[in-house]
Amino acid sequence: MRTGTTRTGGCQCGAVRYQCADTPLALYACHCTECRRQSGSAFGLSYQVARASFRLLQGAPGCWSRPTDSGGRLDCRFFPACGTRLWHEASPDAGTLTVKAGTLDRPVDLAEAIHIWTRSRLPGVAIPPDAAQFPGEPD
Repeated sequence: MRTGTTRTGGCQCGAVRYQCADTPLALYACHCTECRRQSGSAFGLSYQVARASFRLLQGAPGCWSRPTDSGGRLDCRFFPACGTRLWHEASPDAGTLTVKAGTLDRPVDLAEAIHIWTRSRLPGVAIPPDAAQFPGEPD
């Protein structure tokens, strides 16, 4: 569902719905151990948007906080009933947050993805040669 210059998304069961900017500030394919574990896949997809563009439309997500590889803390929002991870935020004061791209109603274009924490990528995961990539957190 597209509404003007926003995208919509939500959890698997539909209890949580949100909207955010239609165009991300960045799209990250993160190969760190935590993103692989969280996504249950080879990497996690994070759609970074300005916090001001994000709006919770319905539902009450839970929060779980964890330390990051770069030394900070990350608040991870999810819906407890279906277990869907929805978005991450470094702090309530941060100007951005990252929506888990798989929860968007309209799929993202991976051709624009910036690959991060590539030093942790799984063997056999091919990164396009022209893709921006960083062995850890980008500068």
